[in-house]
Amino acid sequence: MSLSKTLLLLSVGCLSGRIAQATVRLPKLVGDNMVLQRDAKLPIWGWADAGETVTVTFRGKSYTAKPGGSEGKWTVMLPATPSGGPYDMTIKSSNTLQIKNILIGDVWLASGQSNMEMPVKDQPGGYSAVRNADQEVAGANFPQIHFLDVKNTVASKPQRDIESTGWQVCSPQTVAGFSAVAYFFGRDLYQRYHVPIGLISSTWGGTEVESWTSAEALKVLPDFRSRIAAMQQEKRDINQIQTDYTNSLKAWQNSPAGKDHGRLPDSKSWADPDFNAQDWKTMNVPGLWEQQPELSTFDGVVWFRKEVTLPAANAGRPLQLALGQIDDNDSTWFNGVLVGTTSGYSEKRRYTVPATLVKEGRNVVAVRVVDNGGGGGLWGLTADFQLIAGAGSTPVSLAGAWQYKPAYDPASVPKTPFPKGLPNNPTVLYNGMIAPLIPYALKGFIWYQGESNSDRAYQYRTLFPTMIKDWRTRWEQGDLPFLFVQLANYQHDQPQPAEYEWAELREAQAMTLSLPKTGMATTIDIGNPDDIHPLNKQDVGKRLALAAQKVAYGDTKIVASGPTFKSMQVQGKQVRLTFDNVGSGLILKDKSGDYLKGFAIAGADHKFVWAKGELQGNTLVLSSDQVPAPTAVRYDWSNNPSPNLYNKEGLPASPFRTDQWPGLTVSKK
Repeated sequence: MSLSKTLLLLSVGCLSGRIAQATVRLPKLVGDNMVLQRDAKLPIWGWADAGETVTVTFRGKSYTAKPGGSEGKWTVMLPATPSGGPYDMTIKSSNTLQIKNILIGDVWLASGQSNMEMPVKDQPGGYSAVRNADQEVAGANFPQIHFLDVKNTVASKPQRDIESTGWQVCSPQTVAGFSAVAYFFGRDLYQRYHVPIGLISSTWGGTEVESWTSAEALKVLPDFRSRIAAMQQEKRDINQIQTDYTNSLKAWQNSPAGKDHGRLPDSKSWADPDFNAQDWKTMNVPGLWEQQPELSTFDGVVWFRKEVTLPAANAGRPLQLALGQIDDNDSTWFNGVLVGTTSGYSEKRRYTVPATLVKEGRNVVAVRVVDNGGGGGLWGLTADFQLIAGAGSTPVSLAGAWQYKPAYDPASVPKTPFPKGLPNNPTVLYNGMIAPLIPYALKGFIWYQGESNSDRAYQYRTLFPTMIKDWRTRWEQGDLPFLFVQLANYQHDQPQPAEYEWAELREAQAMTLSLPKTGMATTIDIGNPDDIHPLNKQDVGKRLALAAQKVAYGDTKIVASGPTFKSMQVQGKQVRLTFDNVGSGLILKDKSGDYLKGFAIAGADHKFVWAKGELQGNTLVLSSDQVPAPTAVRYDWSNNPSPNLYNKEGLPASPFRTDQWPGLTVSKK
């Protein structure tokens, strides 16, 4: 045997021996820099081989446990401990593990979809930076704030551990990629209470609340009973199902049926202005293609074309081609020449068309759109779709009818087992990203989600409280404080009062305040109608922290929210409204003439009109000449509210309605 082989075998043997003796294993939550919850019993757990005795030594005392069950799990319960640190912990069996820089303070679990996931500073291929991101990163010197990020994981059954790189100490070098809302929330609490803060972020953009809820909680709901039963009968793991689908999709893509017919090597490109597209269908732009029946569940490639007639004055002059936003990626041609490509559904498209391409009369714009999931198409504001020749010229609108055609027959595409995407299946995120965190002791939860459930807002009235009660039951710490963000203003509104899914979702969120020890941060004044990810996450964190002061820390004097509707009294043609959470008093920020911005009134005919009115002390008096017998009032019932009613503490009133008339989502399941 050669010397090199002998050395290799010796090294492998030594390594194998070390692995065999390293019988104590810890979850990712238990490690250097962890924060443990003050004044609460502290479960510490891990795994070891059968027959081992595990000893945990912390703050001068030792605690022992024996592994049990098929996985060899052991648990010790440390006594309640006041805030402090840093401490070390020793965990010993056949091997010895040392854990350093442990703090005792308050631990919060932050969860939800993209607005909770959005980091302090933009990451490659990710979200935009928050407001003043560079300053926020540079100032993030808070060694008493530690955070842990849970990596995205789906699972068919509850997992025993998370995927994570472990706890990090907050610094300018570590904060950029962490949840902005969670960080600003934790920073505000630390600056007020001066105790260590632990933040656990478990988030996934674009996900639905049922994905974060356990199978046991969902299966009692009629809307989910059959889906949960089917999932539990499926013998394959969800990741294997996805792998099988991916393999079939690759095989299809390599077949003739899966080729993009718009750019086959032996055929005329669909971007060519001379291509005959007479048999193509049309759809209105801006608009998402899922609104077309044949594309309602289609994710993939669709080509768009529009012919534009330009006057002689434009010929031979460069143009700016504005195409609003495109979900998700595009390649754009003008008269057959590629003028730009962009990735990302929220990026506004604006391309320069060289003067040599611009002709008098007929010109053709062609756009190849790649949609990776949901939506799909050219969307945004009508005003953002135009050709601009330069100063002094009249822009040519590109809104309206466009021709379109899928790059291949949608019927030929292998059907995905997960039409809403892998993470949007009931229970799978609870199994992979929440269950492994239990029973780590917490101070409470913060939550920002609901955008993905807005089309089923009435159902959310049941789903959201179900998830909250589910988590509380499984943590076995009583009614842990649960604080959540009411959806920010987003998208545009009709000029007259109308029905809106986002308004119904906000209502469902507000109704959840009927659960004990809950709090809501209203954010309808800090959003962006053109961006579902508004950049002002500082005030979101601050308003959640206000709710925490009242709900979790028992500060009964704090004004934690804006005004909330209390009662309505009809007196002839007038309606008198009273409110809770008025703080130091109510104020109106915008009164346009006699009309009160945001307030609408209706009679028994259900037809809402904008209301006139005034504040009389803390009572709001409304009326309308068009409604002689008022029966209902709505406030900021829209996608993009313009908040008018505040308390003097500067917090906006939550949207509300006094009627219970059926809305857009009442039958959506």
